[in-house]
Amino acid sequence: MLEHHTNPVAGAPPRRDKRARSALHAVAKLAAAFAVVLAAMVAIMYSRPETLNLYSRLVGEPGITVEMSRAYGQGPRQTLDIYRPPSGVAWRDAIILFLYGGSWSSGDKSMYAFVGQALAARGFTTVIPDYRLYPQAQFPAFIDDVAAAYAWTARTFTQGCTPPRPIIIAGHSAGGHMAALLALDRSYIARQGTDIFPPAALIGLAGPYTFEPTTWPSTRAAFASVAATPDIARPVTFVANGAPPALLLHGAADTLVNLKNTRELAAALTAVGAPVETAEYPGIGHIGLVLSLSRPFRWRAGTLDKLVEFAGRFGGAAGGKAGQLERVLQPSPPC
Repeated sequence: MLEHHTNPVAGAPPRRDKRARSALHAVAKLAAAFAVVLAAMVAIMYSRPETLNLYSRLVGEPGITVEMSRAYGQGPRQTLDIYRPPSGVAWRDAIILFLYGGSWSSGDKSMYAFVGQALAARGFTTVIPDYRLYPQAQFPAFIDDVAAAYAWTARTFTQGCTPPRPIIIAGHSAGGHMAALLALDRSYIARQGTDIFPPAALIGLAGPYTFEPTTWPSTRAAFASVAATPDIARPVTFVANGAPPALLLHGAADTLVNLKNTRELAAALTAVGAPVETAEYPGIGHIGLVLSLSRPFRWRAGTLDKLVEFAGRFGGAAGGKAGQLERVLQPSPPC
């Protein structure tokens, strides 16, 4: 009788190993091709206004409830979208107000639906406002708009709650600049009324916190009103005792907003004893940082997990399920 012995060290026959390697190469090529197509689609999305929300539609989270274009002011750009957690997900006490970027001259809240969906899927009611843009408006008009959106959010979701539900203000790029300015220069929120409390925390993604906007050709006109006093448009100017806790995220490969903006703001906050955390992501660029919040790009950087862990410290879980305590379309949810 002939006996066939299999070498336990050698493993599978060489021919099978070759087929497995070929299959892996094919999968890798397919993944690379998909990444190229996806990157092209994202580039189109950012350059063609008519396709701004295509990406969010393709990568949307299941079960999210969205209430679109609630007015927080009288103008056509003074509306906001609200993203609520899906049924069955424990919702968080904190509300996140997210401000998108676009050099203060472009952008639309629908473009960042994937951000609202990602945060809502993790239990955070998320509000994304539009705001006036240059050339229709100059600084500080767009800051006043997002301050009004913050006040609307506070009155809608937190009044009557004891203690009030915390609001975390977050933003990417120019939105990160505005979020930091609202969090650090309290005069904008103070003008909205004595009943509006300041943000519980700041989350900044690649914001130009320390740059001087009147010296850059791309932003000089939008900030022309403060050409004589440009420091009042720089968030770092207003760092002082009592600054809120901050999480500052930045891509190390960002060629649009220099990494020093995050490092310098973090150093200034540390100098006054304000709690601040930073994360720098190798190989991640300016747009890549915010895209890493969406499902197809989360493997590139742990931005969503970092953001959720930080935001989850404020107010804790509400102790219920989405939809049980906060009803869709209800102006002031019970606490």
